[in-house]
Amino acid sequence: MLALGLMSGTSLDGVDIALVDTDGETVSRLGPAATIPYDAEQRLALMGVLGGNGPVAEVERQLTLFHARVVRDFLAGHGIAAGSVAVAGFHGHTILHAPHERRTWQIGDGALLAAEIGIAVVNDFRSADVAAGGQGAPLVPVYHRALAARLEAPLAVLNLGGVGNVTWIAEDGSLLAFDTGPGNALLDDWAQAHTGRPVDVDGQLAAGGRVLRDAVEAFLHHSYFDRPPPKSLDRDEFHALAWELVKGATPEDGAATLTAFTAASVALAAYSFPRPVKRWLVTGGGRHNPEMMKSLARALSAPVEPVEAVGWNGDALEAQAFAFLAVRSLAGKVLTYPETTGVPVPQTGGRHHAL
Repeated sequence: MLALGLMSGTSLDGVDIALVDTDGETVSRLGPAATIPYDAEQRLALMGVLGGNGPVAEVERQLTLFHARVVRDFLAGHGIAAGSVAVAGFHGHTILHAPHERRTWQIGDGALLAAEIGIAVVNDFRSADVAAGGQGAPLVPVYHRALAARLEAPLAVLNLGGVGNVTWIAEDGSLLAFDTGPGNALLDDWAQAHTGRPVDVDGQLAAGGRVLRDAVEAFLHHSYFDRPPPKSLDRDEFHALAWELVKGATPEDGAATLTAFTAASVALAAYSFPRPVKRWLVTGGGRHNPEMMKSLARALSAPVEPVEAVGWNGDALEAQAFAFLAVRSLAGKVLTYPETTGVPVPQTGGRHHAL
């Protein structure tokens, strides 16, 4: 069936939207995709409710209506009738993720979105997994496996959004997945604080600095890195430690060191793989940062490439995944496994909102 996917990631950059033709097992066709950025006011509103604080209900409604406008404009722009789309997978925006407390919270009103766009909606993809004792993340590994069916394995797909997460795919399609550590969130917040820009554009800030190696070593002593996978993170898990370690650094040295934090945590994650990988494919916003990609290449023992090297669209991948997951959810297929989220038994998930 034809499915839409909608993703608002922890990097707070905007809404990704993508169209996929899928049966929830294989992908027969990838349609158009786009990213619609948040403006500064929207970013601040979302940042203001992180942790479940502030006017959550108001921001949730605004977020949902923005998604509805994105969908309507996207379909109109591509000449696609809403009636031809079977379902929309609506991730919403994570404002709290504490699986150890069996809590995860993605704001986004599925019923309101369905009414606004005239398409059935599946949302709330993570709650069932967390309630059953899983980490609720990452959710994309089953989609990575579908895309990578013809690629040489073992293979690692690294997503660098606000948080970093990796999917290890074996020759037989078996999976291991977990959050590696920080993705772009620490660097983005540093850039915002020191340059007024939401990202380190083209890695220019980090390129002008030097890595504080003692800070990197201290960072890797965080208790998260001692935990075996599967495991997952809240966006701001490392914020206090990282800021303390780079306190007093120049903007350039701080950016270089925060970039190194991400690369070092990915290298550490590779020790958890059952077997070494033949290549790393990088998706998410981090792959657009040349300094991040250089740092990863130095830290990892196998080739590091953006996912475009194998014909994937890294800007659309997560949105495509939620289209794929929505179809799986409608069919009652498994979304998460013990090897991807640590849930005791494989779990279905998602909440359905029919028209």
